[in-house]
Amino acid sequence: MVDADAPPPLSRIAALKRDGIPIQMPPNPAKHLVEFLIEIGMSEAAGMGMVPLSWREIRAWCENTRVVLAPWELRLIRRMSAEYLAEGRRAESENAPPPWRAEITQREIDVEQARLEMLLG
Repeated sequence: MVDADAPPPLSRIAALKRDGIPIQMPPNPAKHLVEFLIEIGMSEAAGMGMVPLSWREIRAWCENTRVVLAPWELRLIRRMSAEYLAEGRRAESENAPPPWRAEITQREIDVEQARLEMLLG
């Protein structure tokens, strides 16, 4: 039975912040494209839910902002939108691994060690 008054479980990022573990991100040689994707919108609504950005939406953003992108940049923005949605669906499982994992830090080891010691005594 699910307790309706119980707080929702912490997200991975909230748990890392709570434990004081620095959030590491993968290398990103095209930061401007990620910024453009966020500005356009990571996805868009459709009849049955969220879908990747349409070419029409990307083109409208380019025209309105007067940003000229190379064809490979346009394709990459659309692909990132699709991957964003796919990862969101995969992450619905509480057992889903993170999409990217940096090397384990000493702080993470210390936090896990303290939890085990607290649990096992």
